[in-house]
Amino acid sequence: MVRLTNITGAFLLSLVLAIPAWASEVTVDLSNPLVQITAGFSGTDLLIFGVAPDDGDVVIVVRGPIQSEVVRRKERVFGVWVNREEVVFDDVPAFYTMASNRPLDEFMPSGIAHVHQIGVENIQMVPRAEYADVKDWEEYRIALIRNKERQDLFKWEPVDLIFLPNRLFRATVRFPANVSVGTFGIDAYLVRKGELAGWETTLLNVRKFGVEASIFSFAHRHSLAYGVLAIIIAALAGWAANAAFRRS
Repeated sequence: MVRLTNITGAFLLSLVLAIPAWASEVTVDLSNPLVQITAGFSGTDLLIFGVAPDDGDVVIVVRGPIQSEVVRRKERVFGVWVNREEVVFDDVPAFYTMASNRPLDEFMPSGIAHVHQIGVENIQMVPRAEYADVKDWEEYRIALIRNKERQDLFKWEPVDLIFLPNRLFRATVRFPANVSVGTFGIDAYLVRKGELAGWETTLLNVRKFGVEASIFSFAHRHSLAYGVLAIIIAALAGWAANAAFRRS
């Protein structure tokens, strides 16, 4: 469990003192703006903290990186499951989670949630132009969300956001081991009496380091060579295992 250190508390207090009394904006920051993925990476917790100087509720949305996703429908042909029709969705966040001080349905207007894509059900994923005529593309969208949820990459329910004295707040979100590398957007929204009173965005970078980074870079820059090398290594491993089995 990540705890709010004295240094972090002092920084948050300085934010309060620096904001004029009339300000209605929300301020947000991160315990670490960079998540490092190494060979032993098994996921990590990120502390998000900030201040909301006026009354209201706060919801934080963590999403990204944005990418395209292919969803294929499998059908059984002669007893074998094969991929058939497919739909490609653009602008899909690879990861999506939230934090809030109370359930969203208690204070979040549906209009604001829809415009700012707050909540998994409001993520605006539409098929690429050439697939727009697919009549049941909404079923593919539902399947995509279901797969993301199964992989622990989409969270329907927000984690707890805790208010501290002087309207300071903090929340801890979990990044799983299979999180994608890239740039993540972290949006903090302040909602007061059914109105969006303020919001702020900060960025988080997830990067590979060490051997993981070298392999990742080589695989993307020299995909053909990487594929051939992977086949050779697999063949050698199979040959070695077969030889060891014969000796035993």
